Amino acid sequence: MDKNLFAAVDLGTNNCRLLVAKSMGSKIRIIDAYSRIVRLGEGLSQNGMLSQKAMKRTLQALQVCENKIKQREVGRVRYVATAVCRKAQNCNEFVSLVNERIGINLEVITAEEEAVLALLGCAPIIDPLKKYALVFDIGGGSIEVVWAALNGSAYPDIKAWISLPIGVVTLSEEFGGYEHTSKSFVELKNFVINKLISFEEDNNISHEFNQNTAQMIGTSGTMSTLAAVHLNLSRYNRSVIDCRSISSSELLITSNKIKAMKKDTLIAHPCILKGRADLVVPGCSVLEAILTIWPASNVSIADRGIREGMLRKMMSMC
Repeated sequence: MDKNLFAAVDLGTNNCRLLVAKSMGSKIRIIDAYSRIVRLGEGLSQNGMLSQKAMKRTLQALQVCENKIKQREVGRVRYVATAVCRKAQNCNEFVSLVNERIGINLEVITAEEEAVLALLGCAPIIDPLKKYALVFDIGGGSIEVVWAALNGSAYPDIKAWISLPIGVVTLSEEFGGYEHTSKSFVELKNFVINKLISFEEDNNISHEFNQNTAQMIGTSGTMSTLAAVHLNLSRYNRSVIDCRSISSSELLITSNKIKAMKKDTLIAHPCILKGRADLVVPGCSVLEAILTIWPASNVSIADRGIREGMLRKMMSMC
């Protein structure tokens, strides 16, 4: 086993993702990566259960992750599952099945730890010249928002956080994922606003944005997809997207562009494709809700998050 190699697997409502990395002092060097759309949470909002088909797809993806980890002889590994398993009535059965079939221990982490890991993963791209950072993660089964104060260290102080038990998969299943009328999209956006507004009322975050002392960072497939569409990329390119700052007005223009796309256009788009085509419009509604509540002039796009947070945490403990 190579003690300098670390692996993090993040099993979400829509994706199964792996990163293998080496610690390079305060930096992380990615050695290997893997991502597969598994739709583990498909139908969960209707019946509260993980389906047999979804579990089968997920087991196949987790087996690929485990094979890669063994081939690399990784010294330290952590597998976590997020909102999808917190919600599922048959979560314990699934976790046991994963252990029996693949021999790995899948941790179901709390909403609080998910929020903390998202912040930790995004911390390297936070602008130290600002006093505060609002980091949000639009997941498949939940939405995390973290309000943090910068303290001069690599780890900002969390002032407040919220986790909503809704995400782009659940919103898609409840409100529809493809074509929306203006009225139906406003209803969807207002639904999210009503879920988030108490967080603003409790923390008066908008005041800091109005004073230009706060920054906004968005991590998720929604944000990276919006950035790719905004840049008119012919295919997704992480090196072009990660850490890029885009004005809120440009993001809203891109959101409107995506909302106007028909189903076939969404599926055919090289940076959206079939696996995310029914999720990107609900994701746009979440972004628009966030920008309605918090008047950020621009948003930093983070193609990083929980996995990087897991890696940084594991490395800090060695």
